[in-house]
Amino acid sequence: MPERIETESRKLLGRLRDAMASNVAGQARLDKITHLIADSMGTEVCSVYLFRDEDTLELCATQGLDAASVHQTRMRLGEGLVGRVARTGKVMNTPNAPAEKGFRYMPETGEERYSSFLGVPIQRLGEKLGVLVVQSRDAREYTADELYALEVVAMVIAEMTELGAFVGEGAALSARHQQPVLFRGTTAQEGAAEGHVWLHEPRVVVTNPIADDPHRELERLHEAVEELRVGVDRMLDISRSGDTEQLQVLEAYRMFANSKGWMRRMEEDISRGLSAEAAVEKEQSLARARIGQVSDSYLRERLSDLDDLSNRLLRILTGQGSETGAEMPDDPILIARNIGPAELLEYGRKLRGVVLEDGSVGSHAAIVARALAIPLVVHAGRIATEALNGDHIMVDGDQATVHLRPDDSVVTAFRDKIAMQAQAQERYASIRERPAVTLCGSRIEMNMNAGLMADLPSLVGSGAEGVGLFRTELQFLIRNQMPKRTELAELYSRVLDSAHGKEVVFRTLDIGSDKVLPYMKPNDEPNPALGWRAIRVGLDKPGVMRMQLQALIRAANGRSLTIMFPFVAQFEEYRAACVELEKTIAREKRLGHVLPETLKVGAMLETPSLVFAPEKFFQDVEFLSIGGNDLKQFFFAADRENERVRRRYDTLNVSFLSLIEMIVERCARTDTPLSFCGEDAGRPIEALCLAAIGLRSLSMRPASIGPVKSLLLRSDLVQVRRVIDEARDRGDQSVRPAVMEYLRDQA
Repeated sequence: MPERIETESRKLLGRLRDAMASNVAGQARLDKITHLIADSMGTEVCSVYLFRDEDTLELCATQGLDAASVHQTRMRLGEGLVGRVARTGKVMNTPNAPAEKGFRYMPETGEERYSSFLGVPIQRLGEKLGVLVVQSRDAREYTADELYALEVVAMVIAEMTELGAFVGEGAALSARHQQPVLFRGTTAQEGAAEGHVWLHEPRVVVTNPIADDPHRELERLHEAVEELRVGVDRMLDISRSGDTEQLQVLEAYRMFANSKGWMRRMEEDISRGLSAEAAVEKEQSLARARIGQVSDSYLRERLSDLDDLSNRLLRILTGQGSETGAEMPDDPILIARNIGPAELLEYGRKLRGVVLEDGSVGSHAAIVARALAIPLVVHAGRIATEALNGDHIMVDGDQATVHLRPDDSVVTAFRDKIAMQAQAQERYASIRERPAVTLCGSRIEMNMNAGLMADLPSLVGSGAEGVGLFRTELQFLIRNQMPKRTELAELYSRVLDSAHGKEVVFRTLDIGSDKVLPYMKPNDEPNPALGWRAIRVGLDKPGVMRMQLQALIRAANGRSLTIMFPFVAQFEEYRAACVELEKTIAREKRLGHVLPETLKVGAMLETPSLVFAPEKFFQDVEFLSIGGNDLKQFFFAADRENERVRRRYDTLNVSFLSLIEMIVERCARTDTPLSFCGEDAGRPIEALCLAAIGLRSLSMRPASIGPVKSLLLRSDLVQVRRVIDEARDRGDQSVRPAVMEYLRDQA
């Protein structure tokens, strides 16, 4: 790279720093910057377009175009060449802009006189802020050095925008992190909560994007990278005997930390005039921008590794660690890009809610959030970038919306909703001890789902008659190594103690799919939900299954014990699991351990294949629990993690209800106890329809028991069944509209 270009680039950044430091209004500062860039690069035009909202760009400053068009010229995302750069996040460099596809003629700016066009996205950590454009009359393509220089300048403008250097009148120049913002995500746990933001990873703020002394900045970068490498090597040494997956992540970290290409690019940025921090963040922004454009999961993970490593390097350079001195608010709502189950459990019940940029409906964090009974919204893009510690925030897990810094009208409406929910819970408390007996005399058993000791107090408060599903995998997921048998036995014993004689159905280890143990070698499966998981893992690794069964038997210590095997797809799998259980019982007896007073063994019916199992299976199994979440996704061939299809199919679809009805009839013929476990069991309308077609036991999250029981107490299942049959005879796709109309008439 020529020294002249380097010197000119540093000179330009130096002038930008002076402009940034000048005591002028934000608009005047932006105007001055466009003049400086045009003058330094020898172009007739330099313009800055910033987003006024997520879909609209606004011309905020220009040198060379008609000054009257500033704040008047606007375009939609993707419209014109500027909109195209903003939408794609990619540079556009053309010698003949008017001939380019999508060129938009804007007579108010006079830009038809300019032929060449170079547009560079202004973005920070993957967040698009605007577009920086230079134009010339000459039909020429800008050189690689000119492009590089403009990208560096765009990065500095992004940092200055973040620091509030361009605050002025109008939406495009409004102060950042102060306006109300609505985020739409995906519901992972229902409920509503109001509180204040607590960032899981406080953002690193770069306050000095431009450097005075490039040589000193290079020294700082090398020192920080060396400290980073030593830290990664130390973590590797500690983890040598640990789990394979963590080792692979750290190996990837070491590869990036020693990457010559990564180092060379940051050194080039510093030679152009950036500070060490700004050079690191420039690379981090590029990595985050690429993450959103890559569909390959392996590449996304590697780019995420680089992003995380960049964050570690920034914390070393700035000294801004995770401990910022900020105090957690009394009503914290956790904001993070993603979070593991162990980290979430550390926060515990002090959290009012959780909002994640990434995550999934079936993630470990979602399971913990359900156990903690706090609302969780995932896929809330950009919130970790937009939110600041202490910001007022309202989370609606029912509607999958998040209101950050809400205005008064939103606050009033939201608080009304929370008050109505609180009043409803008070009404439900009055029926807590009443059995769920419908108007037609049908008795519905109401159980709760659990996975943590923290859940068990809900047995009393919710009115649950027992634990229809205790998820045992959480104790495996929150550890970095396999839990010991004695630890599990102690935990299961405490669970039984807390149940005070009420039945607890322990589901054996359900791992795989979206629940991968951190110390098990991951399997690169094209469709893990249909892969090596649950009972399949247990039968292939019988040592793990036996260890857990031993822990359960010892925990019972002479009391009654109920065990359920998950994801059974065929009779033979259930038989094989029972053989392992019989061997374990025989061994425990030889060792002199007290055996359970009674032992019930059942299976989860989550695959359509088991619906058509031989009659002998239904005769042999002691009870069945329909796993509605998995059965529904397999029945409709619709991945419940895929937002494009998961809401496409209704639980009250006639075909799905017919499948459930078939299960009910087969269990009735063999006198096999049957329950329904899943999200739909906790939704009043769905629960009512399930009861109407013959299910007499439902298991759900504790907070859902009151609403479901309330509707059942007021309903006649015979009449509801008649409505369902009539809808089916008419050829309706779903019985929901007919049932809803019936309930409105009964109100």
